[in-house]
Amino acid sequence: MRTIGVDPGSRFTGYGIVEGEGTRLLHVANGVIRLSGELPLTQRLKLIYEQLTRVIAEVGPECMAIEDIFFAKNVKSALRLGQARGAAILAGVNAGLPIYEYSALEVKKAVVGYGKAGKDQVGEMVRCLFRLSQPIDPNAADALAVAVCHVNTSGSRTRWIVRGKS
Repeated sequence: MRTIGVDPGSRFTGYGIVEGEGTRLLHVANGVIRLSGELPLTQRLKLIYEQLTRVIAEVGPECMAIEDIFFAKNVKSALRLGQARGAAILAGVNAGLPIYEYSALEVKKAVVGYGKAGKDQVGEMVRCLFRLSQPIDPNAADALAVAVCHVNTSGSRTRWIVRGKS
């Protein structure tokens, strides 16, 4: 199962593509959509949508996993983050992908084993998990972590369903 994970933001939107097959987990690609704060928000949303649409077309994921909003420093930040999530989700939906949402707590528990892990811990765990020789951008690491969370969670759901039918 090829999954694109997305860590949305109005200035930096990370994405990471992983492939899970049985007990194997492979790193396919990752990156960050970097947007100038000087651009109007509407233009940034358009670029998030367009660039994620391009990535989806290039790598062909079967689904999208995206981090859910859990808090923001203020209402304006929360609204911007929600709009960035909407642009990312729209790119996935328009590509025909099912969308799965995970809280930051779920993602951190799935990858690090501790729901209150810091960004640096998540980044290091992702780097080690995929045996990446170089440090990874925190936004891309978070996106990869969301994808890993989905692959792990969907695998568990499949095992539970199969066991329930036996």
